[in-house]
Amino acid sequence: MKSFRLLVCVCLASASAPALVHAQDLTDEAAAVPSEATPAAAPAAPREGLLPSVAADGCELHIWPAERMNSVTTGLLGGGLLDAALHSGKDASNKSLLASALDSQSQLDALLALDLREELALSEGTTFVVHDEPLERKTMNKVKTRRSDSQAACYSELIVADVFYQKAAIYGRSLKTLFMLRKFDAAQKIAFEYKAWGGNGLKLFPPKEGEDTIAALDELVGVFKANFSEYAKNERTTAAARVATK
Repeated sequence: MKSFRLLVCVCLASASAPALVHAQDLTDEAAAVPSEATPAAAPAAPREGLLPSVAADGCELHIWPAERMNSVTTGLLGGGLLDAALHSGKDASNKSLLASALDSQSQLDALLALDLREELALSEGTTFVVHDEPLERKTMNKVKTRRSDSQAACYSELIVADVFYQKAAIYGRSLKTLFMLRKFDAAQKIAFEYKAWGGNGLKLFPPKEGEDTIAALDELVGVFKANFSEYAKNERTTAAARVATK
């Protein structure tokens, strides 16, 4: 029998339901996200870092990590081709470190360690469906349909678009992350979309020779989380303002 990677939280309600599933598991009917017509799958061990959940309510949040990592260092020249050439070696090294600290799994783990239901004002029974493979960056704004095959009536997507390290002569070092949230209606049309950057300063990254590399990479993960919380706060404000003007 095929083995499924189905992960659930400890449930507060009497009927347990999965809080997180991997997208590839949904290719088999036995691993489909439960709905009113589909019994909940047997619970597995809870994922560390996820908060307890009530029973699934049919809502889904699909999550994709970023494909693209970038590093830009500007000196007193203020950018341009010459500045880029002078710092090309350092930027290549930084991109490699970014990819090490914030690979696809690390991005997903960082997001799932947060309370996404509260951060994004989702229902308490929302099921998280994680997609290990990033979406092609060039298609991010072009595709207006759902990026998964899910037919759930209550459906949202959280896409990490870019992870961007920047060092500027005046403003110092920072990590910026571009996120996109799309909420679809029952007719599978985009009902709400919010795309914006979150960005915070860095103190340890990139590590210099002889400095603690692990601490610098851990800082990237912490700032990545802070970037999302900043983004989510602005998203909630935007969504609330939109409701107020209707």
